[in-house]
Amino acid sequence: MTPQTKSLSLRLALPFVVAAAMSLSACATDPQKTGSVSRGGEPRVEQMTISQLNAEVRKWGAKYERNPKDKQTGLTYGALLRMTGRDDQALAVMRKMVIHHPTDNQVLSAYGKALAATGNLTEALDAVKRAQRPDHPDWRLLSAQGAILDQMDQPEQARIHYRKALDIVPDEPTVLSNLGMSYLLGNDLPSAETYLRKASQQRNADVRVRQNLALVVGLQGRFEEAERIASADLPPDQARANIAYLRDMLSQQNAWNLLNEQDEKKTN
Repeated sequence: MTPQTKSLSLRLALPFVVAAAMSLSACATDPQKTGSVSRGGEPRVEQMTISQLNAEVRKWGAKYERNPKDKQTGLTYGALLRMTGRDDQALAVMRKMVIHHPTDNQVLSAYGKALAATGNLTEALDAVKRAQRPDHPDWRLLSAQGAILDQMDQPEQARIHYRKALDIVPDEPTVLSNLGMSYLLGNDLPSAETYLRKASQQRNADVRVRQNLALVVGLQGRFEEAERIASADLPPDQARANIAYLRDMLSQQNAWNLLNEQDEKKTN
């Protein structure tokens, strides 16, 4: 990958992951799809359709209005708001939760995530640091801190935190996935694939890990393999559509690179 395409992975990753997430809604009510429902028989939150998520937002919003000090209600409501793109509202909810629970690590962690989602990265990092206990570190907070540092363009520091988290929970797929995506954003695709493949092989890996792996494999031009990986969770036609989208984006990038090279030759 050339210096001219340094930001390619970042610019491709976001729309591709969004497209994959939208496609997942078709799996939400499929009783034959392994892992598509929770123990209670309802779709898992990460696999709900937009209408189902909005219904959950309304349900938990009503609970929050009745009791805005309840910790679990606030955490759930805030998380659902972030999942549906209402980041500013989620941050407002979490600010109130911090007032009611100023020393609670779960609340401070969720507050940090809400801050990061709205671009308040310095505040987010501070919130996560305050939630962490040096004498008994929480691997989830270490991973969250790594993700924030990645967004602050501090990949080396981010990876230190991911590896500290892995010292506590070896082979945890969410941390391995975060580490893999860190290398993806740094355009080290082979390293990204190594960690994402290891993450996808863990028994408790979720669909997002596998879709990230499909993205990294596709970015390396192995489209058929990427489609097979994506098809593990998506209907075949939607997996094909996602990979076709990725292939098209790569083709456009190559076309722009060719035009840039031609322009450079003309000016020299």
